[in-house]
Formats: sequence, structure tokens, C-alpha cells
Amino acid sequence: MGLLSKKATCNTHGQDSSYFLGWEEYEKNPYDEIKNPDGIIQMGLAENQLSFDLIESWLAKNPDAANFKREGQSIFRELALFQDYHGLPSFKKAMADFMSENRGNRVSFNPNKLVLTAGATSANETLMFCLADRGDAFLLPTPYYPGFDRDLKWRTGAEIVPIQCTSANGFRITKSALEEAYEQAQKLNLKVKGVLITNPSNPLGTTTTRTELNHLLDFISRKKIHLISDEIYSGTVFTSPGFISVMEVLKDRKLENTDVFDRVHIVYSLSKDLGLPGFRVGVIYSNDDFVVSAATKMSSFGLISSQTQYLLSTLLSDKTFTKKYLEENQIRLKNRHKKLVSGLEAAGIECLKSNAGLFCWVDMRHLLKSNTFEAEIELWKKIVYEVKLNISPGSSCHCNEPGWFRVCFANMSEETLKVALDRLKGFVDGPSSTRRSQIEHQRLKNLRKMKVSNWVFRLSFHDREPEER
Repeated sequence: MGLLSKKATCNTHGQDSSYFLGWEEYEKNPYDEIKNPDGIIQMGLAENQLSFDLIESWLAKNPDAANFKREGQSIFRELALFQDYHGLPSFKKAMADFMSENRGNRVSFNPNKLVLTAGATSANETLMFCLADRGDAFLLPTPYYPGFDRDLKWRTGAEIVPIQCTSANGFRITKSALEEAYEQAQKLNLKVKGVLITNPSNPLGTTTTRTELNHLLDFISRKKIHLISDEIYSGTVFTSPGFISVMEVLKDRKLENTDVFDRVHIVYSLSKDLGLPGFRVGVIYSNDDFVVSAATKMSSFGLISSQTQYLLSTLLSDKTFTKKYLEENQIRLKNRHKKLVSGLEAAGIECLKSNAGLFCWVDMRHLLKSNTFEAEIELWKKIVYEVKLNISPGSSCHCNEPGWFRVCFANMSEETLKVALDRLKGFVDGPSSTRRSQIEHQRLKNLRKMKVSNWVFRLSFHDREPEER
């Protein structure tokens, strides 16, 4: 170990988080309808597997794209030798157009301001390297994606300061929460370089409101810091209210060509909207030419293969396909979301009202033995090891209220989801549920006794003569 670097031997990757530990348990005993029906069902992975057939159908009708041909002629050698880290111009244009389409064509994107990266993970880390020095901080609203502890901090040395959001207002970002987070960073002697949000939110499954986006733009304007908007779930919005990109708000407020405009950066990928995480396709969009230049140079450490770029440039340039795909995928997500919510309701479990994403933010506070994070982890372990469902506890997402869990619904078949919901209902309705009800009943009974005793005491106290008190 002494021959290795501090980076190689440090424990700041975040791999020991319950978020990743749940994955490890799943991998040891994965559910399979035929081979392992008693295995763990993976509900902790935000993958979109609902619309693969649409892409497979397109590939069958467009064999030249997958066979590296253009107008029937092989371009294999051309792609095999392509190494320009700026990327294929045709792919960058197709990505920029698709990002606009995803936002209702209310905003447009300049392909020259796009930087290609190997997924959103690489995009977010690259932005950290561009915008923050070691020890500088970014503010993130809670709860947030557990992987950010790795993506933003591990190699860059940047720090995360939470913007504490609560269930009282549906975990919305407020002016006071932003100021409190900034003040907390100052108390810790951390220089705040920006705010990072996910819109739609991971893990909440909600879109950021125009009011919140205005608060954020006002805040970064006052503090003279950056805003990163991670919009990788923008195409998963399946019901109203619709998605509003920060670029749209900048345009509506006529902030183009201002210093605020230059300090807003967008991260996007095809991992969620098209369900292609294995293709490792991400982008940074920045209005700052210096950021674009620096990020482009850094992208040489994580390029998208030329073959992938060619295939996807052809697919994304087919506007008939992309329009149909976005519409159908949103319908399927809406239907699957409804099945999860109704199944949870049948088990007496509610969710935060959501309109996007591949997951629900599930309220299991009533199943905790006590209002503590220790009780949350105890419940999580029972769900993983006894119910055999891998879900993500809220504490892994830095939620400041115990009892919330992220539950994914788009990475499995409808039949597997039904098995998962049946298991969960059996757990809630089972013997342990009876015991929890008894505990709650006794607690309420004791509380009533206490209230009666206090009332009797107050009554007898006030009935006494002064000298008897």
C-alpha cells in the first residue's frame, strides 16, 4: 500500500454509501423470474428500459447506421481513424437539435458551445475542474443524487455544502435556504463557486419551477458565482407541469450576453431519455468560451467513440423518429409511474407528487421505529435482506428527514414490478406490521394517559387554595 498514491488509497469515493452497498447485495443475489425467483429485485438503479423496442425497430430499418455505412458505402476506416476531441460536427449538430426539441424548441443550442464527454459523470467532474479549485465549494439542494459525492469531490478536491430543503414545501428551493447554505459555507471557511441542481430532480422526480429558477439566477447574480443545471432527465417529464430549462428563463429575462448568462452551464446525456447509459454519451453546454475551450481539452481523457457518434448522429437526425420516441416514451413512463404509485398506495405507502424521472420519492416514515436515521437504515436493511428489494435510503441522498426512500420503476418488466409491490405489501401487512401497530397504539395510549394526567393535575392544582399550592 505504501507504494500507492494517496488518491488510490483514500476512502472518499463514496463506495461505502448505502446507495452503493445495496447494489453490491443485489449483485450477489439478483432476481430472475425463472433462475432465481427469490433473489433481490433491483429498484435502486435509475435506468430507462421501457422503450428499447422503439430504438431496435429504428436500427432494423436503418442498417447502414449500425454497419458504419453512408449511402451504402463503408466509412469504417474513416471512423476508425477519427480522433478529434471536438467530436463529429454532424453529431454535435444532431445533439444540439435534439436538446432543443426536448425543450419544445423554446430555446436553441449552438453546436460550437457543446463539449462532448463520456457520460454526465464525466461532464459534471469536468465542470468542477473548470470552475473550482481544491477546497472550493458548490451548494447542492437536498436530497441529491448520491453519486455526486464521487463525481464532484473525489478527484477534484471540491466540497459540497447542502442547501437544506424539507418536505414541508415539497423539498422546494427557497431564498432563505440558499442564503443559509452560503452562510454555512462561509463559517466553514469555504469559498463558494456555484450552485448545482438536477432538473428534473434526482431523487425527487419533480421539475424545478420557474420561481425556483428565478431565485437561483438572482442568487448567483448577487453572489457572482456559477450555476450548473444537470438536465439529464429533461425528456422524462410525463405530466404537467412541463419542463422549464434554465436556458428558457435566461432567454425570457433577456439575460443573454450578460455575465450571468456566461456563468450558467448545462449538463445533458442520453443515458436517461434514450436509455443508453452504456453508450457513455454526455455533453456540457456553456455560454463561456473559456469554459468550452478548457472543457474540450479535458475531454480527451474521456471521449465518445467515433462509431457511437456516427450511429447516434444518424438516429437523432431522424426527426420523425425522435418526435415519436419522445411522445411514446413519456406515455410509457406515465403508465409505469402510475402502477408504482397505485401499488404503493395499496400497501399504505405514499409518495411525493412527481411528474418526471425514473423513480418516486417514497414516504416510509410511518414504518420507522423511531424518527432517526438509525431507524431508517434498520428499515432499509430489512427491505434489502428480508423483502429482497434494493431501494435507496434518503440518508444516502443527504435528506435531512429520516424515512424517505428513492424507488426506481423503469429498469424492470411490469411483471417484476408487480412481484416487488406484492413483496412490499406482504412486508407492511405482515407480523412485523402488527407489532409496529401495537407499538404505535401503545405510544398513543401512553400519550393520552399523559394528557389526561396533566389535565387532572392542572384541574386539581387550580382548585386548591393558594396555601395548598
